[in-house]
Amino acid sequence: MAISGMHCVSCGLNIEKQLKRAAGVVSASVNYAAGKAYVEYDPTVVSLKAIEKIIEDAGYTVVTPAERPPGAAEGAPLEDAAAVARVKEMTDLKIRFLTATALSVPLLFFSMGMHSGLVRLHWPDITVALIQMALTTGIIIAGYSFYVRGIFAVIKTKAANMDTLIALGTGAAYIYSIFVMVAIARGVAGYSADDLYFEVAGFLLVFIMLGKWLEARATGKTSAALRLLMNLAPKTAVVVRDGRELAIPLGDVIVGDIVIVKPGQRVPVGGIITGGASSIDESMVTGESVPVEKKPGDEVIDGTINKTGAFTFKATRVGKDTAIARIVKLVEEAQLSRAPIQALADRISAIFVPSVAALAIIVFIAWFIAGQGFVFSLTVAITVLIIACPCSLGLATPTAVMVSTGMAARNGILIKSAQAIQTAEAVDIIVFDKTGTLTIGRPVVTDIMINDNLDERHVICLAASAESMSEHSLSHAMAGFARQKNVALKPVSDFSAIKGKGISARVDGAKLLIGSQDYISGQGVKIPEHFLQKSMQLAGEGKSLVWVAENGALAGLFGVADALKDYAVAVIQRLKQSGIRVLMITGDNLKTALAVASSAGIEEVIAHALPGEKAERIKALRSGGHTVAMVGDGINDAVALATADLGIAIGSGIDIAVESAHIVLIRDDLRDVLSAISLSRYAMKKIRQNLFWAFFYNIIGIPVAAGLLYPFTGFLLNPVLAGAAMAFSSVTVVSNSLLIKRYRSIDKDSR
Repeated sequence: MAISGMHCVSCGLNIEKQLKRAAGVVSASVNYAAGKAYVEYDPTVVSLKAIEKIIEDAGYTVVTPAERPPGAAEGAPLEDAAAVARVKEMTDLKIRFLTATALSVPLLFFSMGMHSGLVRLHWPDITVALIQMALTTGIIIAGYSFYVRGIFAVIKTKAANMDTLIALGTGAAYIYSIFVMVAIARGVAGYSADDLYFEVAGFLLVFIMLGKWLEARATGKTSAALRLLMNLAPKTAVVVRDGRELAIPLGDVIVGDIVIVKPGQRVPVGGIITGGASSIDESMVTGESVPVEKKPGDEVIDGTINKTGAFTFKATRVGKDTAIARIVKLVEEAQLSRAPIQALADRISAIFVPSVAALAIIVFIAWFIAGQGFVFSLTVAITVLIIACPCSLGLATPTAVMVSTGMAARNGILIKSAQAIQTAEAVDIIVFDKTGTLTIGRPVVTDIMINDNLDERHVICLAASAESMSEHSLSHAMAGFARQKNVALKPVSDFSAIKGKGISARVDGAKLLIGSQDYISGQGVKIPEHFLQKSMQLAGEGKSLVWVAENGALAGLFGVADALKDYAVAVIQRLKQSGIRVLMITGDNLKTALAVASSAGIEEVIAHALPGEKAERIKALRSGGHTVAMVGDGINDAVALATADLGIAIGSGIDIAVESAHIVLIRDDLRDVLSAISLSRYAMKKIRQNLFWAFFYNIIGIPVAAGLLYPFTGFLLNPVLAGAAMAFSSVTVVSNSLLIKRYRSIDKDSR
């Protein structure tokens, strides 16, 4: 559910605590930065209404499904409601800030004017005091939410938060000023308008509201990538029902509907093309930069753009089952998770507010006993209450996680949890599965040697035409090679296959023999020495050999292998340069494994490994104190992926439900492994910077606010300046997290 009204991490922790206390709540997680809560509960024990009431009793507002934007499908992602809540809250904050600012201008005149003597010439002190009180009261009304959540909600929940510190600090200044005003009215000696502290309470609230507004704007940008993904799907779809074309809301599309998509339009839901063909831009969903050709029988992904022809398709994924909805849900769950590095900040945040309140009391007593007087001691105590900021601590990790997971999702990299980011940063060993991961997963022609007196295209045509009649995997490689070379096939007659040896056929009048060396040699075909040397070289590289003879004479030799994927060598090299040890694991024989590993630049190979044995090898590597990542397709190596510290499933397409993987790569692109690792490292760098700043700010700021420098330098921090520093400390942390958006390694333009 989406929650509005949270002003700091303590708010989220308090809501979490209240929810976990409730009978029937299995688990609860609240993300202050995202403005969301994830609650698992038993509906036979506690109702959703009761859960909402717990949150509302704590002083916060639950955004109900009725407030979701128009056109949102049933089961639409939570980000819809969170966006509504965020816009409402930002608008409210802006109005309250502008109101408070308007009141603070005359307050500045009547407070600073007293010190200069300008105001005292025209108005008596009691009149000035009443005017300041009225203006400050207006500012307090504008900032009423700090008092509602800081004082009244605490009475119900027995838990303090950031608003409590603000309410105590500004409230103390306001109440003291009321006391001074009464003393002035009664003519008590020693009191004048110079002793009023109304401006402290007023300007503190103005600066804090400004900071909260800027923080809300900046925090809203952390989920911009996620909102952009959600907005990819159009609000309506054109379907064919009862022979008529109807434009209906996206939420009304059902499985089985025939949907029409014209050039330039976005695909509204997932499905299978039934008529027409087109080129579709899938970059916004999968990160694939090149448009993909589609024909009847091919799958289309919701949110993608139809570039050329019109087509119809049968809807198979609608509502919460669409690719965008599932991706957004996965990213939302990742953003609600907590990284281990956040644990210390959470523990400190949990006791931060009561500790600061206690410290303020101690500081007040200490300075008062030291003979500095009531006003001095009160000023120092207020400054301590105001400068303390648990928000920067609480925002340090979640904001960086939100930006990095959103960016990754935009580029086809789905990070399932905050812990996966922290683990990815620590990876020092990566194990690649061979088939389908490092290699393309099917045999292709890698080498060709043609008899000197023959034309290459002629031999390819004969061989591929004859092989087109066979079901052998090597035959598919030959046919694919002909398509790649744009060689047209010719009719085949007298086809015959001899199992385990080869085939014979007639193509264009020529008698062909295709198969192993033993097969064609046994048919009397002589093999020149230079062909034998080439065959030994190819065999040494682990490649299969296809010999071709035409009319009893050797025509050519083809080398066939499961070739490396594009960029495999470059990716392995980059990983090794970054200090990561790279291994390859496979169920293939050692000779083939070594050949593939050598061509990829991998020195360490584990061969003859069955799926269960792969997991054992991963476990053995982890036992040496290493952080191990396993990269595979998520099917045959699911156990190994789950056993590794970090499981990375590659090339899963929009089937993102790879349970065993911690990171899912939608595209079949090895460069995304690099991007996932490097982005995680950069995100963790930003998290550490954020935590350092948050701790440094509080460790330095609180002692200075308590008057540590006063005995040595005479410097005493002004409460208003303390309020400004507190307000902008959170903005600094969020802004630093937003810099992750500038990280170019994951951007497709920098690939």
